[in-house]
Amino acid sequence: MPEVVVLGGGMVGGVMARDLSADPGLHVTVVDRDPDVLARIVRRAPVATERIDLSDGEAVRTLCRRFDLAVGAAPGFLGLRCLRAAIESGRPVVDISFMPEDARQLDGLAREKNVTAVVDCGVAPGLSNLFCGRAMAELRDVERVLILVGGLPVLRRWPWEYAAVFSPIDVLEEYTRPARFVEHGAVVEREALSEPELLDLPGVGTVEAFNTDGLRSLLDTVRAPFVKEKTLRWPGHIEKIRVLRALGLLGTEPVQVAGASVRPIDLTAKLLFPQWRLGDGEEEFTVLRVEVDGRLEGKSVRRTWDLLDRTDRTTGETSMARTTGFPATIMARMVLEGSVRRPGVHPPEVLGGDPGIVERMREELERRGVRWEERTEGRDGG
Repeated sequence: MPEVVVLGGGMVGGVMARDLSADPGLHVTVVDRDPDVLARIVRRAPVATERIDLSDGEAVRTLCRRFDLAVGAAPGFLGLRCLRAAIESGRPVVDISFMPEDARQLDGLAREKNVTAVVDCGVAPGLSNLFCGRAMAELRDVERVLILVGGLPVLRRWPWEYAAVFSPIDVLEEYTRPARFVEHGAVVEREALSEPELLDLPGVGTVEAFNTDGLRSLLDTVRAPFVKEKTLRWPGHIEKIRVLRALGLLGTEPVQVAGASVRPIDLTAKLLFPQWRLGDGEEEFTVLRVEVDGRLEGKSVRRTWDLLDRTDRTTGETSMARTTGFPATIMARMVLEGSVRRPGVHPPEVLGGDPGIVERMREELERRGVRWEERTEGRDGG
């Protein structure tokens, strides 16, 4: 029976563990340093658990050698370390960590170890990359790629009108890391939270879109003169975050407070997370739209993918955890069975050119209640 280890037992890692352990052909172990996190997962899924500090590369490397595949669900600041350790163990890995580094720097190592590593395999990055890869395979003369994504609470509560359903420090990273995108064929950089605009989305309503650094590998794998991602929040949210940033509360340089050295962003995350936690019975949703303009059979067209997913009322699992975790667990199965075997480090757009992989992802997500719609529309001038 294949043995799978999930590196990290947080909100997304827990959903991954439950999904993988529902497969009678897999034996699943979850590792985390927090015993309370592991105890919570055991109450919901038939998994084994081990306490390990994921910041200890040698411990992770030794651990992964005992398994057939690793699934990375560590916070972003630990992501590259865990990925490196998994690759060095010689085992394949599927990862969702929103690491600030470019995971492809480990491509040579993965090829040397003959390891298949699929990274950024969540919702965005993840499904958004897969859709872009599909579009690049289908269309010619791609002119424009726009990705809109956000996870939002249904109930808008003052003052934040937001709920974080994954690592709060990763959320704050989105608000501080300069946003890179492609404009007139060149990579440009803008301040995070810049260029806010109001958008009306079907089934959602009016939201606020702003620049964040979510394109990652798409900056150079998508060949188009315009490529951009914007994050979505309820209107007014980012102005409050700008105030926090202006006060220095999102800073990463330690300051001295009452004789203690504190990073302002760590304190802010500690204070914000209880306020950003969903209350009992509260629901949220995830919205993703990917638009790609190009030419198909000589005509100018726009290919659009829309995903709108909501909290699972039966299991209580959040849509963000589902839409982030399920693509990784589905990909993990494809890697285990050998239908995806490419030594090296690969973002999902590299796999999106294979229609069989995209169709398998669609079918498996639909079985789990996550659906996307896609359409192709003509554009003027074509």
